[in-house]
Amino acid sequence: MLRQHPFQQGHEPLHALRHEPVSRRTAKSRLPRTAVSVDAFHLVQLANQAVTEARQRLSQEIKGRRGRAVDPGWANRRLLLRGAETLSGRGRARLRAVFESDDPTGQLQAAWEAKEQLRTLLASGALEEARDHLRILEGLVEAAPTVETKRLLRTVKRWWNEIEVLITTGATTAKVEANNTAIKNIKRTGRGFRNPDNYRSRILLRSAAQTAA
Repeated sequence: MLRQHPFQQGHEPLHALRHEPVSRRTAKSRLPRTAVSVDAFHLVQLANQAVTEARQRLSQEIKGRRGRAVDPGWANRRLLLRGAETLSGRGRARLRAVFESDDPTGQLQAAWEAKEQLRTLLASGALEEARDHLRILEGLVEAAPTVETKRLLRTVKRWWNEIEVLITTGATTAKVEANNTAIKNIKRTGRGFRNPDNYRSRILLRSAAQTAA
């Protein structure tokens, strides 16, 4: 999924896309002189997925079953995906309780810390700062290697050139994603459109209304 921006260094064309190898290969083969940026939202989504998969795996390995409401990790599964800076004092206390009472191996906390470190990296204001945060992330994964954190780190390293473009330019697919969501909502509201021309007309009318507003 591509969105064009003026690239700050040399004013080359710039495109932001999801962390999908097919998208990257397509962009580079068809637009060889274009700088490519990975979208931060999807990298954070991948980090959240690593936390969820670590929680699910540990539940199976330690308890031999899926998580239940009586398990602090499962009961606070959404809290684990929240950004650390958005947590209230009560939320931070609940999170500490999860790690103390329902994480005997420390692997769930390690996955959470890796997720938060990636978020900090993506919020960097300069490349050198981002590289420093990458070294911290590498240290966290080396200190507590799990299947999920090692996979996350591999993805970050594989997409590092695109992450550097993201840090430099701030390119994002946010507007494209918002438009896609709006289009899906139009289809959902209409309970499906049998006539593709009517579907297209509704999308264009909504876009025109948004532009006029």
